[in-house]
Amino acid sequence: MCTLRPFRCEDMFYFNNANTDKLTETYGPAFYLQYLSLWPEYFQVAEAPNGKIMGYIMGKAEGSVSQRLWHGHVTAVTVAPEYRRLGVAAKLMNYLEDISEKKHCFFVDLFVRVSNNVAVTMYEKLGYIVYRRVLEYYSGTKSEDAYDMRKALSRDVERKSVIPLKEPISPDELEW
Repeated sequence: MCTLRPFRCEDMFYFNNANTDKLTETYGPAFYLQYLSLWPEYFQVAEAPNGKIMGYIMGKAEGSVSQRLWHGHVTAVTVAPEYRRLGVAAKLMNYLEDISEKKHCFFVDLFVRVSNNVAVTMYEKLGYIVYRRVLEYYSGTKSEDAYDMRKALSRDVERKSVIPLKEPISPDELEW
């Protein structure tokens, strides 16, 4: 059992348990506050009955309407280890997809490490497809490729936004 609620500034002091694994990107406070101020409806916390943060999702709406690229974007979704495999991530993803539908987006996209098989499988079960591979998207001691995964929303009746591309791209080729 969990409740989704809007992220609050003070949540930054209590969400470390959700950011503990090596596959979760952790950002600086200014980054979280920017998302909170620009896209508050896309920044949600899953809270346990005891008030503990189970996980969170942050995202945004971006792109070009005229080019059919207006979409919801998942910047981060993470669940604390003790709450994984309970459907919390799916609930958070469904929330973001619903917000994107209300904003008349064509699709939702996200980036995930190619090596993160658990996450890739979960996204596929939620209806996402690998749209393209982005070479060396993740930097660090060892750079790693990402999958750009997408899920078409109801506005994309012909599902053109999710037709996979055959060739990988570099990060500087990303439009959105």
